[in-house]
Amino acid sequence: MVSENLKKVIEAVNAAAAQSKRQPESIHLIAVSKTKPTEMIQEAYDFGIRDFGENKVKELLNKEPLLPADIRWHMIGHLQTNKVRQIIGKTALIHSIDSLKLLDTIDFEAKKARVSVKGLLEVNVAGEETKFGFAPEELFPLLDRLKQYRNLSIVGLMTVAPNVKDPEENRPVFQRLRQLSIDIKSKNIDNVSMNELSMGMTGDYRVAIEEGATYIRVGTGIFGTRETGEE
Repeated sequence: MVSENLKKVIEAVNAAAAQSKRQPESIHLIAVSKTKPTEMIQEAYDFGIRDFGENKVKELLNKEPLLPADIRWHMIGHLQTNKVRQIIGKTALIHSIDSLKLLDTIDFEAKKARVSVKGLLEVNVAGEETKFGFAPEELFPLLDRLKQYRNLSIVGLMTVAPNVKDPEENRPVFQRLRQLSIDIKSKNIDNVSMNELSMGMTGDYRVAIEEGATYIRVGTGIFGTRETGEE
């Protein structure tokens, strides 16, 4: 099932890339493996997927030693500051940096561990009360502070768009995130690049690709439905 689903997803990614005149290689597919067993992750790995996303630190840590060492793990769920130390050095990218306290903690723990960490600022573009993330207007006052970090580099933005029936409803959300990244990039802030946009999930990743996503997070479309919601 996983392999068949992946074939369909990759075909759709390639079609969306062609539609927006982008190279498919510029779009990274993250297989959202939260709540899924290692056997299913291994099947996706055998198909060729190397980027996997987890929402919970404990689940990531439990799976990581049981699976191939060259997997690139992505932390995509809300990250508590008291859990940061546990995943420092174990993630390719932390997508969900949603507070100043978390920024400070990641840089502090990375410095202690003598590693470099890459992260994305999570933006609550749609202003949903149930979602984490900075409000768009909170981003720019942060930028000068990011210069101070020595072990954390911000490489882009991430958003979790609303759950909608028609993916076109989320196009303005993706457009806003892209424009924010362009505006931030124009500031030429040290230690901040805007090369990555993490946006788009199973229901709307085609639209996200058309609006510039470099990372899409697909769970249900690859692994099937889950009881605890979808990514």
